Amino acid sequence: MPKAIVAEDEQLLRAELVFLVRQAWPELEVVAECDDGAEALDAIDVHKPDVAFLDIRMPGITGLEVAAAAAQASPGTQVVFVTAYNQYAIDAFERGAVDYLLKPISPERLSATVARLKERMDSGANRADALASVVEQIRAHLPAVEPTYEALQWITASVGKETRLIMVDDVAYFQADNKYTVVMTAEGEALIRKPIRELLDVLDPRHFKQIHRSTIVNMKAIAAITRDDSGRGTIRLKTRPETLPVSLTFMPVFKGM
Repeated sequence: MPKAIVAEDEQLLRAELVFLVRQAWPELEVVAECDDGAEALDAIDVHKPDVAFLDIRMPGITGLEVAAAAAQASPGTQVVFVTAYNQYAIDAFERGAVDYLLKPISPERLSATVARLKERMDSGANRADALASVVEQIRAHLPAVEPTYEALQWITASVGKETRLIMVDDVAYFQADNKYTVVMTAEGEALIRKPIRELLDVLDPRHFKQIHRSTIVNMKAIAAITRDDSGRGTIRLKTRPETLPVSLTFMPVFKGM
């Protein structure tokens, strides 16, 4: 039985997409429903699905970054981008012969996409190299999207019995720690109760990137990144002595650095 994951950060749209996919392809097992790019990366790494339906814009890791990682972590996974972009962006997809679904999703378009996916699976075609190339082309064509909210500027965090006001620009990284999140600055650590997943919704995505399931780094705080023979990375910080590991699936964030 073929397997698929669905990644869409809006719950109602995700449920609708899963429903439509099951209607169009009853034999396809949806093994994971993901609400952000990090969950999608984990699901692809664990399940090695035949198909990944990826929303382009998700908190933290984008659908394009997930696709770039999938080309390495699971070369046999066929990618279908889900997008609300205008015709200019769609032209970029079609020039690269990449499957996409335009929101709101048309059952007719989905049926045609399913037919192409089945044909590729039957032929055993491996399009991982082509996908990686097309992702870069599409990334260049898609318009930059400014946050539709005012990004978080400061936080209140606990240091022992004291509550401190910390400017977000001063944070080197955030790291999940049980029911808390550690806020690490040059001066030391503090604690907040907001989980990593919720922080991704309010941090400026141009400057804060997820590098591990439990870690978000301030790109301005990075001094250098090194890669080992396996492709994993290690970040050296400007104001902190410790280093931060970068999961293999998150390395596409640093492509070009």
